[in-house]
Amino acid sequence: MQLKRVVVTGLGALTPIGNNIEEYWEGLKSGKSGSAPVTYYDTEKFKVKFACELKGYNSEDYFDRKEGRKLDRFAQYALIASDEAIKDSGLDLDKIDKFRTGVIWGAGIGGLETFQNEVLNFAAGDGTPRFNPFFIPKMIADIAPGNISIKYGFMGPNYTTVSACASAANAIIDALNTIRLGYCDVVVTGGSEAAVTIAGMGGFGAMHALSTRNDEPETASRPFDATRDGFVLGEGAGALILEEYEHAKARGAKIYAEVAGGGLSSDAYHMTAPHPEGTGVVRVMENCLKDAGMKPEDVDAINTHGTSTPLGDVAELKAISKVFGKHAPNININSTKSMTGHLLGAAGAVEAIASILAMEHSLVPPTINHTTVDENIDPTLNLTLNKAQKREVNVALSNTFGFGGHNACIIFKKIS
Repeated sequence: MQLKRVVVTGLGALTPIGNNIEEYWEGLKSGKSGSAPVTYYDTEKFKVKFACELKGYNSEDYFDRKEGRKLDRFAQYALIASDEAIKDSGLDLDKIDKFRTGVIWGAGIGGLETFQNEVLNFAAGDGTPRFNPFFIPKMIADIAPGNISIKYGFMGPNYTTVSACASAANAIIDALNTIRLGYCDVVVTGGSEAAVTIAGMGGFGAMHALSTRNDEPETASRPFDATRDGFVLGEGAGALILEEYEHAKARGAKIYAEVAGGGLSSDAYHMTAPHPEGTGVVRVMENCLKDAGMKPEDVDAINTHGTSTPLGDVAELKAISKVFGKHAPNININSTKSMTGHLLGAAGAVEAIASILAMEHSLVPPTINHTTVDENIDPTLNLTLNKAQKREVNVALSNTFGFGGHNACIIFKKIS
């Protein structure tokens, strides 16, 4: 069976460094930090008091009050980013086959704030179960693509992938294969998360997963730096319109990139820690290259998972050195989480978009906040430190990994 080619024709983003694609790219190329003191709740008794929140976000700018009350923030973010991507794609919604248009979305947690607030309200009451009738529909992770499909009438495959921080990358790979195999012409895909909440920050803080640099939040996310001490929690959404190549060409669509391939693997090692030698990461990149029919020397740039954790960063870079060998020093390696923080289930989409924009603009965004060399990291690797670097990017790879050992890798290439 001849697999169909799949391309990206629309992008949308809502991030801690920009509330649309244009603002997001400006933040990326300038090395903007999205980390700042938390404003959503009182952090007095919390060990970690900062995160990468959205800036200037007000749901009433996008939804009327009645509609907004029915949507958890993670679903609001999904609708906003997907709307931007659909408009960017130029799709004529009256002409496309909506039975062949799907929505495959990623969310690692879903409506955490909704769940938290309902339980807190119940605990503060007299024991009578007075729950909001929208509690369950607002909370469940699959409600984001459900709302997108309802808004636009898309009647193709519709579901959510849940694989912790790899969720959005898994969604994109599923969307790729759905179109490749001929089941859809168009898929709205990506991911969203809104875990900067009492429960989210408290839970990750209890795991000692978060940076505790309350005195310098702007520089707390510092992937590959010897002084890194954990990730900075972020929130937001990224959306991509994936489309069958001939379908896109026939309507004269702008094509950002081709989705050349995707790879999956499992660490099968530990609930939260990576294998120290990056065994699963090696395999996922090898799987991705094989799926794309590419060789290691074809890759120009890698946006790493790069969360700024002591173990994870080293393991990933060891894996890159092993897979790419002598070519590894020629690759621009970066971590955009240094700017956006870790968007959990949305990370794979937001970072895939960064890779696509790097290709479009021939500019690799920096890994910011690096001051101290880590002796455990290969010094020959180009980690794109502190300043964006100009270069032609014809092939870009994006890595995303999740608790539970979930690994996902996507390769994009310039259309030819």
